[in-house]
Amino acid sequence: MQSVTKATLTKDPLWKEKLLAWLDLHYPYFCFQTGHQYDYPEGTFPEQACAARSKITQEEAFATYGKISMAGLVGYDFKNQVEKLKSENRTLLELEDMVFFIPEITIYFEREVLVFAGENAEEALKSFENFKGQIDSNPSVKVTPLSYEEAYTKNVKAIQKHIEEGDVYELNYCMSFIFGNPDWSPIKGFLDLTGKSPMPFSGIFKADEKYLLSASPERFLKKSGEKLIAQPIKGTIKRGMTEEEDEALKSLLFQSEKERAENLMIVDLMRNDLSKISHTGSVQVDELFGVYAFPKVHQMISTVSSKAQKALDFKEILHATFPMGSMTGAPKIRCMELIEKYEDFKRGWFSGSFGYFEANGDFDLNVVIRSIIFDKRAGEGYFAVGSAITYDADPEYEYQECMLKASAIMEILKGG
Repeated sequence: MQSVTKATLTKDPLWKEKLLAWLDLHYPYFCFQTGHQYDYPEGTFPEQACAARSKITQEEAFATYGKISMAGLVGYDFKNQVEKLKSENRTLLELEDMVFFIPEITIYFEREVLVFAGENAEEALKSFENFKGQIDSNPSVKVTPLSYEEAYTKNVKAIQKHIEEGDVYELNYCMSFIFGNPDWSPIKGFLDLTGKSPMPFSGIFKADEKYLLSASPERFLKKSGEKLIAQPIKGTIKRGMTEEEDEALKSLLFQSEKERAENLMIVDLMRNDLSKISHTGSVQVDELFGVYAFPKVHQMISTVSSKAQKALDFKEILHATFPMGSMTGAPKIRCMELIEKYEDFKRGWFSGSFGYFEANGDFDLNVVIRSIIFDKRAGEGYFAVGSAITYDADPEYEYQECMLKASAIMEILKGG
């Protein structure tokens, strides 16, 4: 029988720093999620954590789905198991395509109470209460792009040639940045990143010495009972310096024919993906071209939902929907082939997904964007940003959009 221990949450503003440092010290695998109390359609990540001392295999994860709670991460290159594709570009970090674990301890909030749940909950709680660890400030690190504007522009024009020839309609083209410092703390990095850029699908996922630090604004897929929900983001514009400028930019994004066309193509792609695992006629668009404000940008978000077929397993769900269309383009398979051709790095965990799976099969998964991947043992990390390339895309504008998306990460890395 699972032991549950409860402790009153103190008003210490450093509780999150303490919890993450404690988890990092005691567990090789943990996942912390937070939605930063956003008012977001269909909700956000809950504020919760779970941890374990060992992982399970990919086969065990698929077999366990819907029977017991688990946390998991699926990297972009899992695509090679879904389709006849390959990933032969430069590997920035050696990463597994899939990492899952069954929590030994789960930590969540119940009003003003912090709840530790698990077989050793009382022991874990006492350890946490007695923990005195402290996280120092991070050093400033040098960030190096793997490609510069000239190469980026050349590739965008080549991709547009493919669009002219009818190969694809839209392609998500990304560029990456690397950095390194053995003294850089991923825990502090996550706190700095989400402090500067709090997002509705934020979290940190640790797998041994590899860390994913995510300040993601985007949901990949949520399952709640029979309901499936996808919320692709396509369309970005900066925030204004004044309220009037902010509203004008928001209106400009909403009215942009280019951004609407990008968004609609991915909505159609997600409708098609969901139709493979949903009841006939149940796929619908709940919101089209919704514009939502985040700390540095406005984003255009659409919501697609459906009624899932009964007795779906997670492998079937992944094979029907992964990777998410917002990070590939349309049509999906040809786009992924061209992504392999024009990008100069192996995406790894970037543009994958992670989240928490309930014992009843419900889950909520994000899109790994606005995120840092770091190998603590090697002292090396990378991040990537991208945008949708269409026939009428302006390469200079797309490059600046990428720099805008990278800005929060750049600031916390360079600023220390």
